[in-house]
Amino acid sequence: MITDAWFWVGTAICAVSLVVCVVMTVLRRFPDDVSILSIAAVELFLLVYGAGALVRGGTEPMQGELWEFWGYVITALIVPVVAFLWAVTDRTRWSNLVMAAVGPTIFVMLHRMQVIWFG
Repeated sequence: MITDAWFWVGTAICAVSLVVCVVMTVLRRFPDDVSILSIAAVELFLLVYGAGALVRGGTEPMQGELWEFWGYVITALIVPVVAFLWAVTDRTRWSNLVMAAVGPTIFVMLHRMQVIWFG
């Protein structure tokens, strides 16, 4: 499988988000702005990733199914939003842990998107 800079940047952002949210789970009893900003960074990356995929689609052919790739992109865009809504409605320590799950979840989805794109 070929990995590109998009994958590695996304991996770094997801890893930082995971660490931040786990640390905030240990330190705080409610979601902190730092946790929320870390998943906002993941969401921002995904928006840029989607825009980049639109541009890249004209120059690099996709090896897998187009509908499957965009299904992953749309689902990945929804995951941080759901975690954020959970965090603001359930203001407990565990909502930080729910936000911590965003990083690994998006990492797995990014890996799958790479497999779909490059075959």
